[in-house]
Amino acid sequence: MTGATRLRVWWRVLRPFTLTASIVPVIVGTAVAVPSYPFHVWRFVAMLLASILIQSATNMFNEYYDYQRGLDDERMVGIAGTIVRDGVSPKVVLRLGFAFLAAALLLGVYLCATTSWWLALVGVLCMAVGYFYSGGPVPLAYTPFGEVAAATAMGPTIVLIAFYLQSGTVTLRALLVSIPIGLLIGAILFANNMRDMAQDAEGGRRTMVILIGRARGRVLFASVFVAAYLVVVAMVALGVLTPFALLVLLTVPTAVYVVRLYYQYTEPAKLHKAVKGTSNLLFRFGVLMVCAFLVSSIRF
Repeated sequence: MTGATRLRVWWRVLRPFTLTASIVPVIVGTAVAVPSYPFHVWRFVAMLLASILIQSATNMFNEYYDYQRGLDDERMVGIAGTIVRDGVSPKVVLRLGFAFLAAALLLGVYLCATTSWWLALVGVLCMAVGYFYSGGPVPLAYTPFGEVAAATAMGPTIVLIAFYLQSGTVTLRALLVSIPIGLLIGAILFANNMRDMAQDAEGGRRTMVILIGRARGRVLFASVFVAAYLVVVAMVALGVLTPFALLVLLTVPTAVYVVRLYYQYTEPAKLHKAVKGTSNLLFRFGVLMVCAFLVSSIRF
């Protein structure tokens, strides 16, 4: 295996397109604070890196434990399953996952030392969700609660931590802004589980979409997008956000495109681009939300 090939393999282990779920909550939470509070650049950088490291570790734990439980095989679609397809050592993947968590922990110590040690409790809980999503005797990913747990830990929790690091407080406005972010993060996981539902069922998983079925799953998936947009529109109507926040409606065509793919296809190979599309939607939604806060902070 050449150096370039090794690099590509390890890049796939990180599952880069999923990292939008760790980046967007940090930049949105920070952007909510920027108009009203001083910008602490090193806290932002440390928080962003810690969030990415925890997400990457979660992906590696998922890779390792899915392999150990026999869920990954040659039928895998997408960038998961590199242990099976590329011969990456399972132990190396597991150790690297713990190394990433350790690095995130060190960054967390810096953040706590510069703000409050109460953050340590929240940070450890987020790490625990990252590990127990795939690890432990009853992994969250094997239950109907995986999407909810991950969306809460990575959506509202990370948004509020990022906001707190800049402001030193937590506000109702920041909490409300975190809701559509959490919904879209949950949509990524739901999209992934709907794509893989047949193989997951064979492997003993009982995810939400497996329990409610594909037809209801499609409706729920579309409803999550609708709810995310309605929350933003409601916040603008109530004066919580400025009209600039309606920029996120520019992503509606992407949401429609992704939902239509799930109504048109059931084959995992054809639905992989829908999973990536959901992740890209979160990123665009988050960037437009950040732009809305930055523009609204300009004094003309």
